[in-house]
Amino acid sequence: MPKVPDSSMTHPDPGRWKALVFIALAQLMVVLDATIVNIALPSAQQDLGISDGNRQWVITAYALAFGGLLLFGGRIADLWGRKRTFVVGLIGFAAASALGGAATGEAMMLGARALQGAFGALLAPAALSLLAVTFTDAKERAKAFGIYGAIAGGGGAVGLILGGFLTEYLNWRWTFFVNIPFAVVAAVGAYLVVREPAGGRNRSTLDIPGVILSTLGLVALVYGFTRAESEGWSDAGTVGLFIGSGLLLIAFVVTESLVKSPLLPLRVLTDRNRGGVYLSLGLAVIAMFGLFLFLTYYLQIVKGYSPVMTGFAFLPMIVGMIAGSTQIGTRLMTRVPPRLLMAPGFLTAGVGMLLLTQLEVGTSYAGLILPAQLLLGLGMGTAFMPAMSLATLGVDPRDAGVASAMVNTSQQVGGAIGTALLNTIAASATTAYLADHAAGATTPAGQRLLQLQGMVEGYTAAIWWAVGILVVSAAIAFALITTGKPDMGVVAGSGADADDEVKVPVIAH
Repeated sequence: MPKVPDSSMTHPDPGRWKALVFIALAQLMVVLDATIVNIALPSAQQDLGISDGNRQWVITAYALAFGGLLLFGGRIADLWGRKRTFVVGLIGFAAASALGGAATGEAMMLGARALQGAFGALLAPAALSLLAVTFTDAKERAKAFGIYGAIAGGGGAVGLILGGFLTEYLNWRWTFFVNIPFAVVAAVGAYLVVREPAGGRNRSTLDIPGVILSTLGLVALVYGFTRAESEGWSDAGTVGLFIGSGLLLIAFVVTESLVKSPLLPLRVLTDRNRGGVYLSLGLAVIAMFGLFLFLTYYLQIVKGYSPVMTGFAFLPMIVGMIAGSTQIGTRLMTRVPPRLLMAPGFLTAGVGMLLLTQLEVGTSYAGLILPAQLLLGLGMGTAFMPAMSLATLGVDPRDAGVASAMVNTSQQVGGAIGTALLNTIAASATTAYLADHAAGATTPAGQRLLQLQGMVEGYTAAIWWAVGILVVSAAIAFALITTGKPDMGVVAGSGADADDEVKVPVIAH
């Protein structure tokens, strides 16, 4: 005889909308940090005496710790409780940010960045899984994930604005210190208002072999792509990292299929719809990261924009993402199947990216870059919102942390691949263009123009690849994600006790 669902399923947490404010604030801080430091890096490098060879480690130290520890962070959230993990992650992130802002040398800066990544790996999956178990009504879930999706998509562009402003008018140290008020407000607010549903913890023993294999495998993968960008794809060290990563991750999957309490239960991955979300989202992020990179360089180097102007130039994308996520995605999520939002969303973003393949040295911002960004933002905002929700929909509460961690892992790995792959394509295209046209540039002005034309040629070559990636992402979303529109009831697996046998059906197949 199945048990009757407990009151947590029928009586949602009265403080859930206040909780959303603090969860969203924490997510904004983590996403901001991914781009805000990029703007400040040249100034920080000069002040701290960091060599050109080691400069990339300011970014890489964060990426390796964050990407490598995400699955572990998600499992810790399931074990300790999401609220506790969330607050600890925030406090740790604030402390690491203070250390980075006060850095007096290279070692202190790199250590602070690695610590930020480690605490971010605790914080990010805890935030998303808290959202998943707090909002159980389908309509409310749509609104909550609309806000979260807008922040996840647009926060990086906000980081460019804030990073440019702080670097230009204060100094680079404030790109670290700015995290502290975010973290303190979010931690105090979460402690006071977040209520985690009962019965959602996974108290089984920690899968130590799984932790070691997944962490080493993901670190090797992320570092492999980072190294490929600087050393080349055929470099022995790069190839070795990819082979090692593949072997470690295969060993991880085998281990997870054998142990009693796996770090990542394979049922989380083998669900067709969830797998489709992870894959399509990871591919879309490859395209997005490439765009941020190239458009930032184009605006600053080719068009001569200041860091602050560059940041504000990304505003149309932020507006588009907020509109796509909170207006289109939220309004349609309970009316149409997710794939009819995700696939068209990725294709709309692809059209925006297609416009950017027409970039030239003298391209008008208002005539081409602004409409392209609006389309990109609208498309990504519309697609991100149902993707974030579907990735945790119907997951057993005890698996919510690792399911959320997989969303972040697909984005992190996608970002590493996007930066390395598209940068390599751009550099090769630039080199080829300069070699073909060098004879025609005989004056200093001509050589300067040729350099700029070569850079733009490289950017557009890489953007063409990004267009193709978004088309593939749309095809995967349409083919693999087969759930129908959600019913208007309570979301299965969101708030019931983990031992309840009753699941309220909310997906129409």
